[in-house]
Amino acid sequence: MSTPPAVAPAPGTSRAGRDLPVAVAVGLGLLVLVAASLFLRKEVFGVVAMVAVGAGLWELAQAFARRGVHIPVLPLLVGDVGILVSAYLAGMEALFVAFVLTVGGIVVWRVLDGSGPRAVRDATAGVLAAAYLPLMAGFVVLMLAADDGPMRVALFILLCVANDTGGYVVGVLIGRHPLAPSVSPKKTWEGLLGSVVLASVIGVLGIHFLFDGDPALGALLGVATVAVATLGDLGESMIKRDLELKDMGTLLPGHGGILDRIDSMLLAAPVVYLLLDALQPVA
Repeated sequence: MSTPPAVAPAPGTSRAGRDLPVAVAVGLGLLVLVAASLFLRKEVFGVVAMVAVGAGLWELAQAFARRGVHIPVLPLLVGDVGILVSAYLAGMEALFVAFVLTVGGIVVWRVLDGSGPRAVRDATAGVLAAAYLPLMAGFVVLMLAADDGPMRVALFILLCVANDTGGYVVGVLIGRHPLAPSVSPKKTWEGLLGSVVLASVIGVLGIHFLFDGDPALGALLGVATVAVATLGDLGESMIKRDLELKDMGTLLPGHGGILDRIDSMLLAAPVVYLLLDALQPVA
């Protein structure tokens, strides 16, 4: 029996299965939007963050619904605004108070719609969504609230972009050894090394030129970002695999959904916030 010929990828399609020109165009467009909002006025970036988190919550709710899990979306969206505004105006304590209030709202809202095992399951999924998205995003807003907030957030975003770009380029070019084949078959150890190298370079340059800080902290920042961002990416991949989804959504052509873009950033935010605060404590 003859072996069927390999099917060549469509023109413009990368080994990772994405339409590369579209993905690059959308990625650059997002960077321009974020940069413009960040340096135009901090509050504008805060609104962009709220919209992104809200879209991610909606995508997650649609994905969970495939398995019959219905998370309370309305209290989550209200909590999204409350958590991020509280973090910006009043700091970390207000961030956690708003999160606790959001959790309470989720539970009460679901119980009013009925009790029993399904209510427990839906409320638990809602609490997970609140911790995964608005709570983690709150640390980005904490960075934003500092006097040099735009520079902190810009470095954070560049570190996450470096993690994705370094891993993608090196993985596509020379990736041979799967990192977690049962979770994300296309991720490789070579790609992880590419992420570490590029993120460390960005960390060193960013700390030196933006904050006049110790390059060693920049290298630590790069390695730490890659470590937690990779865990965040693999965590979302596990969710998608369990739900039998390739992408969480279709809002971003060439990338999937909003959550597919911010999954690694969410877990990286607290780590970058703490390391930058160690360098430049927020007044």
